[in-house]
Amino acid sequence: MVTAVQDSPLTSDEVLRFVARLQSSEFDADAAAGIDLISALETMKSAGVAAQAVVTDAVATTISDERRERGKPKAQWRIGIASQIGLARRESPNRGGTHLGLARALVHEMPHTLARLRAGELNEWRAMILARETACLTVEDRRTIDERLCADPATLAGAGDRTIEGRARALANELDAASQVKRRAKAYAARRTSTRPAPESMGFFTVLTSMEKMVCMWATLRRDADTIINSGGDTRTRDQIMADLVFERVTGASAAQGPPVTVDVVISDSTLLAGGDTSAYMHGYGDIPSDVARQLIRDTLDSETHVALRRLYAHPKSGALTAVESASRAFPTALGRLIDLRDRTCRTPWCDAPIRHHDHIRPHSANGTTSAENGAGLCAACNYAKEGDGWTAEARRDKHNARHRYTLIPPTGHTYDSSAPPMPVVELYNSRIENVILTGLFGDDAA
Repeated sequence: MVTAVQDSPLTSDEVLRFVARLQSSEFDADAAAGIDLISALETMKSAGVAAQAVVTDAVATTISDERRERGKPKAQWRIGIASQIGLARRESPNRGGTHLGLARALVHEMPHTLARLRAGELNEWRAMILARETACLTVEDRRTIDERLCADPATLAGAGDRTIEGRARALANELDAASQVKRRAKAYAARRTSTRPAPESMGFFTVLTSMEKMVCMWATLRRDADTIINSGGDTRTRDQIMADLVFERVTGASAAQGPPVTVDVVISDSTLLAGGDTSAYMHGYGDIPSDVARQLIRDTLDSETHVALRRLYAHPKSGALTAVESASRAFPTALGRLIDLRDRTCRTPWCDAPIRHHDHIRPHSANGTTSAENGAGLCAACNYAKEGDGWTAEARRDKHNARHRYTLIPPTGHTYDSSAPPMPVVELYNSRIENVILTGLFGDDAA
C-alpha cells in the first residue's frame, strides 16, 4: 500500500487533474498488471467514497451552523442540504439524503468503518449495510459493533454482503433485541404500493408489506389459481391467472372488462395518420413504440370507449409546447396537465420521482406568473427544498420555440440546468377506457 503525506487540503482542481490523467491514459495489456490496476482503482473508489463522506458531513455542518448563527429557526437549519448533496453527486434528493445520513454516521459514530473504507477494505455498499443494520441502536451500541467488526481489518476480510449483513444483525440482536422490534414496526409503517415500467409495454405493480401478509397473499392467489386450472377449460398459465386475479381483486372488475380510467397518449399526427415511426408517449408510463400506440388507439376506437381529442401544438424541431397562462395563483387543471405531460417526471436534475407539485419557478410572491413558462413539475421533496433559505430559480429560453428550460441555483451559488424532454407531440388522445386495453399501468380515474 502506498501512503502519501499531505501537507495541504485536497482541492477539486487536484482531483480533476487526476481524473484528466485517467481519461487520457493508455493501459498495459499485461494481464497481471491489469489485475493490479483494477485492484488499485477499486481502492481509489473506496477512498474517494470516504473522502466524500467527510466532506459531505463538513458541508452539512457548515450550512446548518451558518443558519443557526443567523438566528434561523431550528427547523430550517437542515432544509435543502440533502438536495444540494444529491445535485453535487448527480443523483436525486432522496439519494442525497441517504448519502448525507451515511456520512454523518461514518464521521460521528462509526470511525472504524470509515477507516476501513478509506483503506479500500470496504466499498460504499458494504459500509451502507453496516450503517443500515445498526441504525436503530444507541450511539454507544453502534460504536461497539463498529469496533468489533471493523477495528481489526482481518475481521471482515473476504466477507461478502450477506455475511456482513448477518454479522451486524446478530450483534445488534445481542446488544439490543428491543431495537429490532422497533425497527420492524418502523418498517411496517412504510408499507406501500408502487409501479414501474417493464420492457415490451408491460409494467410492475409492487406491494411492500409485512412478511406474513405477503406469504398469505401469495398462497391465496396460488390456491385460487390452482382451483381454476383444476376445473378445466382455462388455457391461461398459473402465473397469468394469478396476475389477472390481482387485477380483479384490486379493481373489482374482471380482467376482460376493466374499470373506467383515463389514459393520455401523446403522438404526432404523422405517426398516427401517416405511418411515422416516432415514438409516442404514454403519461405515467413513458415512451412506447409507434406501432404499439397505433394499435392501442385502433383497439380503443373499435370498442365502446369514449375518446376525446385535444390538439397540442409543438415546434417541429424542439418539441416545445405552446404556453398557456392563467391569472390564478394555483395552476388550473388543464395547465397542470400540460406541465405534467411536458415535464413527465420531477424537473430537478437527476431526480426521476413522480410529479406531485406544480411549482412557480419565479415565486408568486415575487410577481411570478401562473403560466407554463413559469411552471415546473416537481416532486414534494424537491419543491420543499427549493422553498428553503437561499434557493432561487430562473426560467430561460435560448431561442424562439426552444424546449422549456430553467436554471436551479442552490445557496452555494452553483447552477444546474433543467430542460424539458422532447415531445413527439401534436395531438393528445384522452381515452376513457371501459373495455380494458391497458391494465396495471395507471391508477388515476382522471376527469
